[in-house]
Amino acid sequence: MIGLIITGEADPMESVLLNIAIGLVTSMLGGGFVWLWERARRMRAVNRRAEFFGVRPGQECLIVLGRKYDAPGTAHFRDVRTAVELALLAGELDCRLDVQPGDFRGSNGDRTEFCVGGPAGDSNIRTGGHLAAYLPGVVIHPYDVTRPDSLAFEVGGETYLFDKGRREFALVAKFTPSESSRPVVVICGQSSMANLAAIHFLRRRYAELAGELPSTERFCLLIRISDIATYEFHRAELEREVSATAFAP
Repeated sequence: MIGLIITGEADPMESVLLNIAIGLVTSMLGGGFVWLWERARRMRAVNRRAEFFGVRPGQECLIVLGRKYDAPGTAHFRDVRTAVELALLAGELDCRLDVQPGDFRGSNGDRTEFCVGGPAGDSNIRTGGHLAAYLPGVVIHPYDVTRPDSLAFEVGGETYLFDKGRREFALVAKFTPSESSRPVVVICGQSSMANLAAIHFLRRRYAELAGELPSTERFCLLIRISDIATYEFHRAELEREVSATAFAP
């Protein structure tokens, strides 16, 4: 607080009141500067998160939600929880939401799209289309209970097996289709558990990932989920960043 020393014949009471007034003004200015600094800091954090996910605050996002395997017209409850996580993210960024099923057709246009679920069993046909069009370096083995590589991911010669309920993987890719102005974020897990774990992981670790990735405009990540029986979707880690291989023709 800044004080003012009064000399001369000034009334002592006037001097006290003047010092109090100056102190109040100084405190108000200081408080205003702190509020502006905090607001700017919060806005920087929001903008960093929005940039990572490819979202524009205040605009609309599209969620394409896959159906439950062999159950047309329904979604697995964990995929619904994944959609809720995305809705929370959108709410934090002041975005509106439009939710569509996995057979949605057309361009995402000027809306950031989150496409949730793998293509196995036509659970999310749109995911399969995105992978075929933009991630030719990724192979997802078909569902077949008689084979050890059922639902396995294959990227760059490495195979990531599906060990249901023990160790699972999710692929997360971000890219912008040539006909769109906003990106698509594909969240393709080997199960609905892996889908939920992937978006939960990204919401917590996006800042760290943004500092490590060569680019946040286009990337492809493999996320490992382990110790599921104990920690469910909470123990997720980055297995590999596979952007160069996944997007390679």
